[in-house]
Amino acid sequence: MPRYAKAKNLVTTLVDKTAKMIEQGTLKPGIRLPSIREAASNNSVSKNTMAEVYDRLVGQGYLTSKQGSGFYVNINRSSTAHRAAPKQAEALSIVSLLRHQLKQDHDIRVGDGRLPFDWVEGSEVGAFFRNPKSLKDTNLKDGYGSPMGYRPLRELISLTLAERSITATPDQILMTNGANHALDLVIRHLLLPGDTVLVDEPGYYPLFGKLKLENINMIGVRRTEDGPDLDDLADKATRLKPKMFFTQSLAQNPTGSTITIATAHKVLSIAEQHDMYVVEDDPFADVMTQSLPRIATLDQLERVIYIGTYSKTLSANLRVGYLAARPDLVAALCDLKMITMVSSSEYGERLIYNLMYKGHYVRHLRRLKKRIDKARNDVLNVLDGLDFQKVHQPTGGYYCWVQLPDGIDEAQLVQRANEQSIFLAPGSVFSLDKDSTDSFMRLNIAHAAHPTFIAFMQEILKK
Repeated sequence: MPRYAKAKNLVTTLVDKTAKMIEQGTLKPGIRLPSIREAASNNSVSKNTMAEVYDRLVGQGYLTSKQGSGFYVNINRSSTAHRAAPKQAEALSIVSLLRHQLKQDHDIRVGDGRLPFDWVEGSEVGAFFRNPKSLKDTNLKDGYGSPMGYRPLRELISLTLAERSITATPDQILMTNGANHALDLVIRHLLLPGDTVLVDEPGYYPLFGKLKLENINMIGVRRTEDGPDLDDLADKATRLKPKMFFTQSLAQNPTGSTITIATAHKVLSIAEQHDMYVVEDDPFADVMTQSLPRIATLDQLERVIYIGTYSKTLSANLRVGYLAARPDLVAALCDLKMITMVSSSEYGERLIYNLMYKGHYVRHLRRLKKRIDKARNDVLNVLDGLDFQKVHQPTGGYYCWVQLPDGIDEAQLVQRANEQSIFLAPGSVFSLDKDSTDSFMRLNIAHAAHPTFIAFMQEILKK
């Protein structure tokens, strides 16, 4: 390894080590750290390396520098973590898994929500991302662009939705910064603090965080092999008068289950009976069969708000998603989008338009589906050799939901995996039912057949 690369690794290691000591309280707020010379000697590094470590910690807000006095643990940073409002702290606790996903500091990412880099950004469309000449339509003369989003892309999305038997004009489609932004707009516009909503149980944990942050009362609806438990849904809709039901019909996260046409019909009937919106999040639509049942297909966007994204199939960094709904609702959500963030990124939207228009996206999806199918089969074979119980047979998407054998403590399992640089997604994060004694885990099919993970679980199961 070149000398400068070794120095960079040392800097990163020392920064992470010191930051962790500050976060854990080992280094107290206001304490003075050793001088650069002393710290360099203690850590067997050069003074230049140690100076860069301190500079980075100052830049990240962990330390403050006092001229002629030295470096001190930042009092303000240490105290801000304790000033969060109760609901904000609760929301942040719910999405702790997301924080670990974004840090990308594990070698084996069995609990990750996305596919490996070389399957998407680094795949066959990677050259397109890296070559600006591929974008023939990049003359942004309109400043921020339309708040509705790039119209040619909305026109292509309209055609895509028609293939799913969902009729939506381009004016019924609002571009967003990913599916999470779409969910956020819906929550802000249609819900008030104290309102009750229904969600999948287990379900999409970032949604739980958003609802907690807005002080919305969440009630879980049991997820079955065929979609939401209809008796549970009907009972809670009758008793609790919820304003909305958030669900994923296809390859649901985390269970991988897909709704049947009969269940979709009944869900819509219950929603109509109780005057309840249905928010149907469909993140894996582009790698699923277009003809599969969707609630939006039955409803034609009267009370269903349909959400899509390109984060799962292209790149989450593009932050491009969309929602489709009634024209009046889309207009109101567009106004809210303008108030909160003016517009979405037309650069990203034009890039995706070019990918689709020139046929790159179709070819990419064709190869991606083959990879996904092979990975799913490999993981199912692995599970047959371990003492795992598949709760649902995965029908598509990227996940398999398994129940851990009796006697395995979920928290201890995650900690032991972390020590071996294995990132797991514990089932408790996806659940509102904190009283359950059963333990589950969401497996990403692209990583769960890794030999290191298999060996790790075999050792755990032996003990």
